[in-house]
Amino acid sequence: MNIGEFKRNANGDLLGSIASVSIDLPRLGLRPVRSDNERAPAFEIMALNVARRWVQVGALWEQESNTSGEIFYQGRLEDPSFANPLPIMLFGDDVDGFRVVWNRPQQVARDMDGNRRSRRNRDEDDTDTTGEDMAFPPLGGGTSEEAPKARRRGKSRSTGFGDGNATENGALIPADQLADDYVPC
Repeated sequence: MNIGEFKRNANGDLLGSIASVSIDLPRLGLRPVRSDNERAPAFEIMALNVARRWVQVGALWEQESNTSGEIFYQGRLEDPSFANPLPIMLFGDDVDGFRVVWNRPQQVARDMDGNRRSRRNRDEDDTDTTGEDMAFPPLGGGTSEEAPKARRRGKSRSTGFGDGNATENGALIPADQLADDYVPC
């Protein structure tokens, strides 16, 4: 998804913007990084803040497409105000400018030890030697056939968020009926 662009101005600086439903960065600049380190980024991403000062909010590394050989830049924006880093890629050139592209990161399957698992390994490992499906371990330490029975009997696991401030049909409980020491989230 295209979320912004960068173009060279009359002074030769790469200036641009990024915008989405929840992010609006109307004034961004790319500052070239001068370094002998081969792992250094190609650009620092700078943003003009509300005090009209340039602050670094990310970096971009030069990459080459495996299929076409096209050069592009990949990096991310980070700021304490963001819930998560924003991964971005820039495609284009100095003449026509660069498009800023964002793609949702893909979930990586991990096993119980936190190790990455490929789709092939995950499909092969989902049954144990007895042939029982191990993709979803049983709740409460029982067998996989006991867990659904417990849920059917009306037993539920606590969510850890307390009782809440709504009735079962979704109506809010009036404030005077809530406990004095309870502050709803």
